[in-house]
Amino acid sequence: MRVHIATDHAGMELSAHLIEHLRAAGHDVQDHGPQSYDPLDDYPGFCINAARAVIEDIDSGLQALGIVLGGSGNGEQIAANKVRGIRAALIWSTATAKLARQHNDANVAALGGRQHSVAEATALVDAFVAEPFSGDERHVRRINQITEYETTGGIAE
Repeated sequence: MRVHIATDHAGMELSAHLIEHLRAAGHDVQDHGPQSYDPLDDYPGFCINAARAVIEDIDSGLQALGIVLGGSGNGEQIAANKVRGIRAALIWSTATAKLARQHNDANVAALGGRQHSVAEATALVDAFVAEPFSGDERHVRRINQITEYETTGGIAE
C-alpha cells in the first residue's frame, strides 16, 4: 500500500515516527512535508498535496491512503477534504479509525499530533491502514450521494 503523509510543525516528530513505522511494515510511504521545522508554517499546502497524490494514485489503479497530521487534525482534515474524491476522516480512537474505512471508505485519516501519545497515534494509524471498506450497499449508496454532490452540486434522494 502506498501511504502519503503530510503535517505541519505540530506533527513533525509524529510524522517521522509514522513514516519509519509504516515503511518497516512494508508500505511505500511518500512524505509531503515539511522537510524542516518552521513554527509558522501552514498546513493546507502540505495536506492538499498529500490528498492530491492519494487521488492520483487511486486514479492510476494503485492502492493508496493518506495520513495528515497537525495539532488537532481538524484543519488538516478540512484541507484534505477540499480535494475532489477525498474522504478524510478525523480519527481519535481505534473505533473511529476502523469505522472511517468500513463505512465511509475514507482514503485519508486526519490525526491530532498533540492529542495522542506516539503509541496511541501509531495504533490509530495501523487500525486505519489495515481496515478494508465493507462494501455494504448502504455505505456504497451514501458515498455515491456524496460523490454526486461533489461533482454535480445535486444529490439524489
